[in-house]
Amino acid sequence: MARVRIRAVVAPLVSGATYRRGVHLLLGGVLLLPYLLVGTTFAQMLSMSETPRAPTLVVLVLAVVVGLVPPFLRGTRALEIVAARSLLGVPLPDPPVTAEQGRETRLRAALWFSVHLAIGGLVGALLLIPLVMGVILVAQQFGVAGGTLVGFQLGPLTEHDSVWLALLGVAMLAGVVYAVAGLGSLAAVMAPVLLGPSPAERIAALEARAARLAERNRLARELHDSIGHALTVTTLQAAAARQLLDTDPAFAREALVAIEDTGRAAAADLDRVLGMLRESERADHTPRQRLVDEAQPHGLAGLGRLVAYSRGTGVEVGVQVSGSLDEVPAPVSLEGYRIIQESLTNVLRHAGPVQVALRVAVDGRTLTIDVANPVTGSDSRREGGRGLDGMRERVTLLGGAMTAGLEGGQWRVSVRLPVGEAP
Repeated sequence: MARVRIRAVVAPLVSGATYRRGVHLLLGGVLLLPYLLVGTTFAQMLSMSETPRAPTLVVLVLAVVVGLVPPFLRGTRALEIVAARSLLGVPLPDPPVTAEQGRETRLRAALWFSVHLAIGGLVGALLLIPLVMGVILVAQQFGVAGGTLVGFQLGPLTEHDSVWLALLGVAMLAGVVYAVAGLGSLAAVMAPVLLGPSPAERIAALEARAARLAERNRLARELHDSIGHALTVTTLQAAAARQLLDTDPAFAREALVAIEDTGRAAAADLDRVLGMLRESERADHTPRQRLVDEAQPHGLAGLGRLVAYSRGTGVEVGVQVSGSLDEVPAPVSLEGYRIIQESLTNVLRHAGPVQVALRVAVDGRTLTIDVANPVTGSDSRREGGRGLDGMRERVTLLGGAMTAGLEGGQWRVSVRLPVGEAP
């Protein structure tokens, strides 16, 4: 216990953080010097009777205005944050470059600047008076202070009480270090409060993070639906070709052609999504619009090709289309295609070669998608799967409604998407 207490007492004297924070505080004293020099100069000028009052006061007002500008500048706050982070050891985030600083942020930054200068002036005074005096008192014990203390008297102590003066000097040096450590700790506590992000900046950061996460989720859905479907179709086609290679070579050739086409489409999808991922951080990049623009070939216009691939795996897909699919806005057409693609992929994975009833209808301001297939013994789908979650996310983003589950011995996915105005 005694060792712990001794370490706690000695720690500020030997800690590197104390001296780093002291340097930071001393920087405030350096910044305070121009203000002190200007203030001293004007005080001397105004104390002289021959100084013209009116011009001097005008210049003084201008000097005060100029002196009040730096605390409110964006660059001053940025420099203070960098200094506090590196010297005080405070984990402060960089201020946003694009966001406009509000009144509260500017006032807090100006208050920190003023506090920094005030504490820096105090540390400077400690270094000029107690520290120098302490060094002299300790040095005289070793005979290197010369005649500096001739005639010196401090209370009962005189120049002849060298030992006591040396002890007093050590106490003064330690006191300066403890004072700097305390002021540095106080500055480290105040820095996050005065230099930290304002509520508006926090909200902007959260919105930016939410936008990045939403974009990542969209990319993940694209990869899951397109590549997952391609892999499922390719696997089933390859298995069918292997089984019928000797007995039905024509079917095997058709399966290989379907595998080739599916692989090309999957490679194109992968290249498109990876390109979006690489460029998603560009300032002139609009993720959602780029997603729509580059995915046009995969809208509902490509429904026939998607159904043909599924039929090639042994799944009989009965398609019923009503209304004009060309009237569906591009974003809704893309998401509708992906929803149908994921539904057919789930059939291939879980139900096997069964009959699927697909109905796509455009009625007024609504796109309706119904996919139903009989439940087999191998159908192991459950609510909350990744594919179903991805479909629900797509539907939610478009403001639609979706149901999925067992109904009358069939697994049914029913989706309603608004097509009135493109989201």
